[in-house]
Amino acid sequence: MKNKKILIVDDESDIIDTLSFRLQQEGYACISAADGVEALKKARTEKPGLIILDIMLPKMNGYKVSRLLKFDEKYQHIPIIMLTAKTQDSERITGLETGADGYITKPFDMDTLIAMIQKHMQ
Repeated sequence: MKNKKILIVDDESDIIDTLSFRLQQEGYACISAADGVEALKKARTEKPGLIILDIMLPKMNGYKVSRLLKFDEKYQHIPIIMLTAKTQDSERITGLETGADGYITKPFDMDTLIAMIQKHMQ
């Protein structure tokens, strides 16, 4: 694993704090963003090894963030795991169509998320 930096994007600080704490225990460095515009900026400047991305965000939704990153040759290699409360199949399909490499719904199992992160960061 070369780049162990993870960008966590969620407008709920509790989720960011919980994920950061657990991922740091697993040896990852964590940065965060609370809205879609900040997420796009940090993804481009910090160049994380993986992004955990909520869909329902202020300023720009996660679908658009994912699409903008995945259709840019400089950033399309960054795996994106959508972590969202949107549970319908149509929303999952939209997430995957906009470039998500994984899709997990809230509430979520931390071990499942960590396994997915490890899979995508190999």
